[in-house]
Amino acid sequence: MSSSFRQQQILQLQQKLSPQQIQMIKLLELPSLQLEQRIKQEIEENPVLEEEHPQESGEEQEPKEISVDDYLKEDDTPAYKLHANNFSKDDKQRTVYISGGQSLQESLEEQLGYKELSQRDLAVAKYLVGSLDGDGYLRRDLVSVSDDIAFTVGLDISVDELERILRVVQELEPSGVGARNLQECLLLQLDAMAPLGESQLLARRILCNHFDDFAKKHYDKLLARLGVSREEFAEAIEEIRHLSPKPGNMYGDAPDDAAPYVVPDFLLDYRDGEFDLRLNSYNIPELKVNRRYMDILRSSVAGGMTGEQDQEALKFVRSKIESAKWFISAIKQRHDTLLATMTEIFDYQREYFTDGDPKRLKPMILKDIADLTGLDVSTISRVVNSKYVQTHFGVIPLKSLFSEAMQTDSGKEVSSHEIKQILSECIEGEDKQHPLTDETLMNILNERGYHIARRTVAKYREMLKIPVARLRRQL
Repeated sequence: MSSSFRQQQILQLQQKLSPQQIQMIKLLELPSLQLEQRIKQEIEENPVLEEEHPQESGEEQEPKEISVDDYLKEDDTPAYKLHANNFSKDDKQRTVYISGGQSLQESLEEQLGYKELSQRDLAVAKYLVGSLDGDGYLRRDLVSVSDDIAFTVGLDISVDELERILRVVQELEPSGVGARNLQECLLLQLDAMAPLGESQLLARRILCNHFDDFAKKHYDKLLARLGVSREEFAEAIEEIRHLSPKPGNMYGDAPDDAAPYVVPDFLLDYRDGEFDLRLNSYNIPELKVNRRYMDILRSSVAGGMTGEQDQEALKFVRSKIESAKWFISAIKQRHDTLLATMTEIFDYQREYFTDGDPKRLKPMILKDIADLTGLDVSTISRVVNSKYVQTHFGVIPLKSLFSEAMQTDSGKEVSSHEIKQILSECIEGEDKQHPLTDETLMNILNERGYHIARRTVAKYREMLKIPVARLRRQL
């Protein structure tokens, strides 16, 4: 029996992101409030990096910087070009007020401080709190959360451990927070009321064993299955109605598509027909490399330090300087990318920004802005996600400016925002005893010249967070 070995050369193209590229992507995703926290964290971890405080004297002096590429030569780059706030000292800063008081996340983290948790459990609990949406729900499965914690925090944690720590989060106020679905949210609120009365016990029985029938309002079927009187049943349903389906909403009266605690990332002023767009850097500190470490490095090299300990010390200082320089550069790059993207979005939707009328929004998708900026679609997506612009008519989430294009009978291209507005108006004016079905809504739109399918109506209705017709029915 003979065997043969054959070598084969295969060409594969693989793209791997460097740690610095990954960090840059993460910086790009951060909204203003989290960027401020991230910068403070970097300053704490890297002694070479520090805030540059404004000169108290009238004259502003630009300190010389040392290049990362050539530690022993003076860098010709002026310091202001490395600042996070790259604007003139004559620019007037405007205070941007934060909508709402304490955020949901801040409140929950404060409560965690009173729990007897190990450092590991506390770190995981805070990560879970940070993963909650504005309504207070944990919308992601625990397997994905476990993978993220391993990647970002460096902790290897099982799903069972996550379940245990999630139960700690679910004990916090407001009741219902940390739930993964509506059923769990309502049950958490009921359990927090213990001991329960008779109507509350019946309510819990309905939620535990007959949630689907309750959600579909199959009340006659429920009455038959439960074997209780109509009066007892009505009392139990009333108990459920007093529970909050969105426990996180108590932290602000912002609309559902906006965060309850918002610092706008962009400021758009409109005066006398003129616009002024800029990045909000009000609380973002200016950064510089600590000169003392550069002097230490120069002195060490000049003194001919050759010992093993000396070399290790020099290596440490060099790495920290490189890290600090890179971080300053990354903040600047983030600044440029965000401003370039927002400028194109503003130019595209200039008509809308004059008065905020949704009907003036032009159809716009991520690729439109990617083509205009020359950036990748994924980069535009990261810029848009969780970012807000403050206008003269309110604080607007950037993602709300994007929409698909629809064509009317007349051939005019309209934004899907216009379709959604018509749907909202139709549903708002409907007979609540006989609410409009998706098919009826489709027919109304078709009669008005908007030819869309019933499934598209259902999609837009769900995006507006409007339930189906049977759930809108009122007795």
